[in-house]
Amino acid sequence: MVEPVNSAARKATPGGKTRLSILLADDNRDTVETLAAIFADEGHVVHTVVDAKRILDAVARYKPQVCILDLKMPEASGYAVGREIVEKYGDARPWLIAISGTWHGQTDRLLARSIGFDHFFQKPADPQALLEVLAELPDAPSAA
Repeated sequence: MVEPVNSAARKATPGGKTRLSILLADDNRDTVETLAAIFADEGHVVHTVVDAKRILDAVARYKPQVCILDLKMPEASGYAVGREIVEKYGDARPWLIAISGTWHGQTDRLLARSIGFDHFFQKPADPQALLEVLAELPDAPSAA
C-alpha cells in the first residue's frame, strides 16, 4: 500500500490560521521564490522544486498536502506529473493546483480537471487568490 501523501493533520499557526505543507513546482525561479515567501509569511511550510524531474521524489519525501504545479515545464509536463501523482496516491493524493502561463481557453482547464487537478490558475497567478483557495481547502483526506 502506498503511504498517504496528505494525511498530515492541518496545524494552526500562532495567529490561528491553518498551516499547510505545500510543494511548489515551477521552472521560473522568480515565481517559485516569490510565492514561497508569500506562503511562508502566512505560516505554511513550503518546499520548492524548479526541475520537473524532481517533483515525484519531492512528493514522496515531503508528503505535502498541496502541490502547486506549473503545467508547462521544460523537463516534463505538469499534466503528466499530476496524472502520475493521482495514479500513485489515489484518494490519498495531495490537493493539486495547476498554474499555466499559456492560455488555450477552456481546453487547459478541462484537461487539468480530467487529470485530477482541483484548481486552475492562469499566470501570473494572483497570490491573494491562491491564499484564498488554500484557506478554503477541506481538511486533507486520510487514508486508512
